[in-house]
Amino acid sequence: MNNMSFLIWFSVYACAMIALGWYVSRKQKNGDDFLLGGRSLPMFLTLGSTVGTMVGTGSSVGAVGFGYSNGWAGMLYGLGGAVGILLVAWLFAPVRKFRFMTMSEEMSYYTGGSKIIKNLVAILIFIASIGWLGAHILGGGLYLAWASGIDINVAKIIIALAFVVYVGIGGYSAVVWIDTIQSIVLFVGFILMAILAVHHVGGWSHIQQAVDPAAQSLFAVDKLGVLPALSLAVVIGVGVLATPSYRQRIYSAKTVSSVRQSFTITGLLYLGFSFLPAIIGMAVWTMNANLENSGFAFLFATQVLPPVLAMAILIAGMSANMSSGSSDAIAAVSIMLRDLYTLVTGHMPAPERAIRLSRMFLVLVIALALVFALTSNDIISYITKMISMIMSGMFICTMLGRFWTRFNWQGAVAALAGGAGASVAVLMDSDWLAFWGNPCIPSVLTSLAASVIVTLLTPASSMSREEALEMITRERESRPAAPPLAIGKRNTSQG
Repeated sequence: MNNMSFLIWFSVYACAMIALGWYVSRKQKNGDDFLLGGRSLPMFLTLGSTVGTMVGTGSSVGAVGFGYSNGWAGMLYGLGGAVGILLVAWLFAPVRKFRFMTMSEEMSYYTGGSKIIKNLVAILIFIASIGWLGAHILGGGLYLAWASGIDINVAKIIIALAFVVYVGIGGYSAVVWIDTIQSIVLFVGFILMAILAVHHVGGWSHIQQAVDPAAQSLFAVDKLGVLPALSLAVVIGVGVLATPSYRQRIYSAKTVSSVRQSFTITGLLYLGFSFLPAIIGMAVWTMNANLENSGFAFLFATQVLPPVLAMAILIAGMSANMSSGSSDAIAAVSIMLRDLYTLVTGHMPAPERAIRLSRMFLVLVIALALVFALTSNDIISYITKMISMIMSGMFICTMLGRFWTRFNWQGAVAALAGGAGASVAVLMDSDWLAFWGNPCIPSVLTSLAASVIVTLLTPASSMSREEALEMITRERESRPAAPPLAIGKRNTSQG
């Protein structure tokens, strides 16, 4: 397989993808259609798109590269992600019935309709979504740079432009259809790649001889240490539980049961899938222990495949990466349209302007993500730092808000501040960072303690959750609040 062949076939594929995106989205009429697929996605599309998103940048480029350097530790990404999506299925699928559009609406509901929390969380989620999208641009850039031989920064710019065209034309409907198709191809491809890679190096015994024995222990805890290994799994799980793009799948699904079924099947598939990146990574180490960048391990493994299959896997991998990122782009645009636009103007945009505004915001979001992506090449550390800084507090807010009705806006602010503060403290101390592996666990624990203490020391929310939901729905649908009737007056507008 040569570089020109890849570029030709990828260009053909990209055109087909754009055509499919246009076809499935040609009847879109408003922002709900563009950003949430009309809230009518069936179970199989939710399943396929969730699998496609999870088997994306992290589990291909990141986890295989981590397995290359650290053996069975490559399983930790899949293990954390599987546990995270299973918990989302059983804890948060019922949120679908509230018809939220963004995660900031959900958080506002948990805190008595607090505008402070809604606006603060909207800004934080917007930053987080851009961070995740930046990570996907990183992954796509690694793919494209390896497969085509072009400069990695040029490759990142090409990937960003592809996001603009791909998502801008089709919106969320295109994202889920492409995800579903490519998740099947990539899932099968990973299995074949693992089998062929092990066969190529002469069998499992040769891998055992080549790889560091400490990296062959369960989850490579003998090499990483128990706490750093646990921290990596936890940070990925927390990311799934608090990442806006997975919430978007709940909000866009047809029913609560379809969300729960699709997320449960995804979690079980992903749990079974989690050992494949580690196997591929260790097989690549056996082939070549001197790769300049461990992030190229997955792409190096494609060299053991027959040329046609290698081409298909590389293209499917590019697509899965783009589909993963496009979900985060949609989530960020939803925040801009629903929350940040409302914060600035005081009202939702007119339905006939929503799709045009969404496309304009999409260009801005991807441009910001590209700036992030041009500064880093290490995907795992990029994602874990982003999550631990922002998402630990979000995770605690959603968990307490979902199951503790006493939770209030002051507790939410404390959770967000405590989590971010703990993350900064750990990142600034090299000894603490070496001990924990990443800041996620101390960040989550600090966030939890701060939130509970502050909530108990401050008054409960004055607005009930039913009243908060009504207010949020009225604002989203741009309906004015019903004015109170004066005593002794009759409402003449009703029969």
